[in-house]
Amino acid sequence: MKYLHTMVRVTDIDRSLDFYCNALGLTELRRYENEAGRFTLVFLAAPGDETAQVELTYNWDPDPQPLSGGRNFGHLAYQVDNIYATCTQLSEHGVTINRPPRDGRMAFVRSPDGISVEILQSGEALPPAEPWQSMENIGDW
Repeated sequence: MKYLHTMVRVTDIDRSLDFYCNALGLTELRRYENEAGRFTLVFLAAPGDETAQVELTYNWDPDPQPLSGGRNFGHLAYQVDNIYATCTQLSEHGVTINRPPRDGRMAFVRSPDGISVEILQSGEALPPAEPWQSMENIGDW
């Protein structure tokens, strides 16, 4: 058995790609558009690690039951070299850091569709640092 990908349904493909690629730093591997089925699939991965993929599924027609409660999905998790630099990059792209990395180890953000994304420091936790150490949680994560 081999892990292939996790599928996340999105409501705005451009806004989602801005979050996952420009803010979070994933790269687009491939895209599949199906006119008959009226959907687009976009496969993403962390640079240098194409084995753990996220599939964004965008249905062209509005869903009669809007997507809600992304937390019932669970979360995606990514390991990073410097959690503070990653959270700074996300903040610069307008992403709210819902659970700041006060401990130098873990943070949570949400995608435009409410999918919870965990950011984990590679190796040992970084020493606590400002402004992260003093930040409170914001919303749900």
